[in-house]
Amino acid sequence: MNVQTEITKTTGADYDAVVIGAGFGGLYAVHKLRNEQGMNVQGFDSASDVGGTWWYNRYPGALSDTESYVYRYSFDKELLKRGHWKTRYLTQPEILDYMNEVADHLDLRRSYKFNTKVDGAHYNEETGLWSVVTDSGQTVTAKYLVTGLGLLSATNTPSFKGVDDFKGRILHTGAWPEDVDLSNKRVGIIGTGSTGVQVITATAPVAKHLTVFQRSAQYVVPIGNTPQDEATISEQKANYDQIWDQVKNSAVAFGFEESTIPAETATQEERERVFEAAWQRGGGFYFMFGTFCDIATSQVANDAAADFIKGKIRKIVKDPQIAEKLIPNDLYAKRPLCGNDYFDVYNRDNVTLADVKSDPIAEFTTNGIRLESGEEHELDVVIFATGFDAVDGNYVKMDLRGRGGVTMRDTWKEGPLGYLGMMEVDFPNFFMILGPNGPFTNLPPSIETQVEWISETISTMEESGVKSVEPTVEARDAWVGTCREIADMTLFPKAESWIFGANIPGKKNAVMFYMAGIGNYRTAISAVKDDGYPSLIRDRETAEA
Repeated sequence: MNVQTEITKTTGADYDAVVIGAGFGGLYAVHKLRNEQGMNVQGFDSASDVGGTWWYNRYPGALSDTESYVYRYSFDKELLKRGHWKTRYLTQPEILDYMNEVADHLDLRRSYKFNTKVDGAHYNEETGLWSVVTDSGQTVTAKYLVTGLGLLSATNTPSFKGVDDFKGRILHTGAWPEDVDLSNKRVGIIGTGSTGVQVITATAPVAKHLTVFQRSAQYVVPIGNTPQDEATISEQKANYDQIWDQVKNSAVAFGFEESTIPAETATQEERERVFEAAWQRGGGFYFMFGTFCDIATSQVANDAAADFIKGKIRKIVKDPQIAEKLIPNDLYAKRPLCGNDYFDVYNRDNVTLADVKSDPIAEFTTNGIRLESGEEHELDVVIFATGFDAVDGNYVKMDLRGRGGVTMRDTWKEGPLGYLGMMEVDFPNFFMILGPNGPFTNLPPSIETQVEWISETISTMEESGVKSVEPTVEARDAWVGTCREIADMTLFPKAESWIFGANIPGKKNAVMFYMAGIGNYRTAISAVKDDGYPSLIRDRETAEA
């Protein structure tokens, strides 16, 4: 479809749909709505090009921990056949190259305005349209608003006394500039989550000295990023129909068969054998979900997995005192981490581990960071690998107003809600990609699942002449209750994790994911569609008139 044929179908609107974001979610939404449904679509992104999270997160060592052959779209067989990768996991530059290839292949850039941040969006009940306001002062209107804001994109930077006095350079991994050279620098890293692990392992070999400020010790298994030969890649491409069928009907959608064997009833010898094989294979999600089926639900199984990793830490780290600082004290029930020889880093002469749980950061000084004990670490660069205000962060920071001027900030003041991870009460014709209470999985398959449901729902509305849809309060609350009930069947709520908002001071603990797997999620949202959307209110203005 060329630009001349794109005519807005919605009377009185600038566009049929506005899509916010040019990551995996936004790009696919523009393709589905514009290329397949013939809508006039306008996309916005604050970055200068496509990529979303992968445009901003250019820090050293950045890569996906989903295997290369399933960290991509499944909908386009030509793109799948053309896929190219060298190792088991894709690095950030490779992912960005892939997303540029997708944008070129589907001619998506012409529907975007880059370097344009959306400050707010307001629903007008009289016109039934969304008014979308950008940081340039432009306002555009559309019937549908689709947000691909990303689960992990609203950066979290903790506040420290004296930070403005530091004469060195301060960086955040989620907004990494291009002109950074860490070689021969004294580098401090705050944060040891997934990103922190990657930065630490990449920076240690090049820095003059690296100081890791660790608040929480982590369970980290090897990543196993081995080279992929052409025969393996060709076999994967030849079997994509079966691969995607398995992925979309699995739990975590990572491309491996999840275990059905409980560790709780296995012998100690069997546990050790399975865990050791998984350690040698590599992969964080594989270690948690591919070894035994009950690590996330059984305290006995969880203790077995945790004890195995603790034993590895004690064997790998040569200094017993450092090893004990690296031993986690909580459950193995956070986002599973993996890294390239992570614990070996602490055997290096140029690496210092500062345990800021027992000796917290007191303040930044002109030359570095001082701990409460008085010990000062002199630094040239400080890197915040402190993650994100995950899932709902971008939504509550934006001036997002629905029916009657209700704000998303107020709607979610006790924690994020959301129906099916895609809709919210009092926000008509508003669709979120990876909104609160969507599936906890490898993200591209979940993104495809949601965008396809959103696209089909909009298509049904257009064919039926429906002007607006939004979920009922009862349906929304029931879905959130289901997500909480499922989460409470696992050990995850018992660990302090960003998955429940624990990384943000003052943020209420809240369920933010549907944790029953992508297969069950697809079944649940398909049932809503197949039953004729009984949980959605149609044309509420007309119904109330």
